Amino acid sequence: MIQKPIILTSGDPAGIGAEIALKAWQQGCQDFVIFEDAARLQSLASDLGMDFQIISIPQLDSFDPDCGAMQVLPISWAVPPKSGTPEKANASMIIKAIKDAAEYIQNGQAAAMVTNPIAKANLYEAGFTYPGHTEFLGSLCSTDKGAPLMMLACDNLRVVPLTVHIPLADVASRITPEAIIDACHLIAKSLRQFEQINDPHIAVCGLNPHAGEQGSMGQEDATIIAPAIAILRAQNINVTGPYPADTLFHPKARSKYDVALGMYHDQVLIPLKTIDFYGGVNITLGLDFIRTSPDHGTGFDIAGQGLARPDSLIAAITQARRMADSQATSNA
Repeated sequence: MIQKPIILTSGDPAGIGAEIALKAWQQGCQDFVIFEDAARLQSLASDLGMDFQIISIPQLDSFDPDCGAMQVLPISWAVPPKSGTPEKANASMIIKAIKDAAEYIQNGQAAAMVTNPIAKANLYEAGFTYPGHTEFLGSLCSTDKGAPLMMLACDNLRVVPLTVHIPLADVASRITPEAIIDACHLIAKSLRQFEQINDPHIAVCGLNPHAGEQGSMGQEDATIIAPAIAILRAQNINVTGPYPADTLFHPKARSKYDVALGMYHDQVLIPLKTIDFYGGVNITLGLDFIRTSPDHGTGFDIAGQGLARPDSLIAAITQARRMADSQATSNA
């Protein structure tokens, strides 16, 4: 039986997505198909000193893991992409590639989706109204309660921010017991399904310094976060905390839990990116399909210069394959 491919979206063609895809394939990560223009990729590969064949396939069912060439689902850019200069005319095709990738998985033709980075500001005139990839993908499918939820992972740490792309001044008002409870149930379900962790331990960060210091530095830890944890423990979810975030990410502390739930974006992304800046993976929890992405942006400032590192994309493709295999095992 031929293994279903991972499907890789183009991302913004003015960014580093095509370059890191070429480098990933050259380094042996070859079980994916990318939405792109094959001639453009071949030209870019030549510019980067890469010597391998790139071919278009008419449909995903034509994917051959043993053909020895990088395989492309062809798309036509309205304007020839120029490195570092996003083009609004190409926005609709960027969005279409994401939608088509989701449909391929939902139709059972692909194992998972890996998304190359997009520039949201460039997509707004094409009707994109979402804060990011995660929310857009959530609109394309049925989702679990509390979804979509973003988890960032590297070899030594998994983290989930309860709130994501909102001003820091708005964080406290967005933290509720219900949000924490829904997030922890979704995290536990996902780690059981995709990582084969039967009783995942979730460590919850406090919001305030020293987790509120018994109320002297804020009440949210005692009145919102701790009660939610008590409810979760009564529901047999292995959750502990709230912990002061400044003592939760050193090696000994990390060895005691499977994932850390933070209250806001930088609280948990700074430690993960400090530990593994190049190899982090963004995983979306709660969709009806598997989606991962590299944990970086479009890289317009270095696009076309041969400087982009493929580490995070390789990790994202590897993670997507591992999740797909684990899901297949769970469903067998």
